[in-house]
Amino acid sequence: MATSKLQALWNHPAGPKTIHFWAPTFKWGISIANIADFAKPTDKISYPQQLVVTCSGVIWFRYGMVITPKNWNLSSVNLAMAGTGICQLARKIKNDFASEVEPVVAKE
Repeated sequence: MATSKLQALWNHPAGPKTIHFWAPTFKWGISIANIADFAKPTDKISYPQQLVVTCSGVIWFRYGMVITPKNWNLSSVNLAMAGTGICQLARKIKNDFASEVEPVVAKE
């Protein structure tokens, strides 16, 4: 049974013999790097970079769901990209706009 499943994966139109498998597989590196960046201070986060990561994730996730055959590897990596991009943007926006320092009032 396991052999037939591996054979089916091997011969799938988006299987390991095609670029449709390897491109999304290597794209996981972007999502992993973005997850590692959660430890970075927010002043090191770039709005344009995270906006591109998020938009790319959303666009290609949708594409992975509408093509035939569905490419689940492509869809899952782009869902992860969109999710990590949104989290990074939320961190940056919260730090830049929501955490205003209150002015210190001098005591008389």
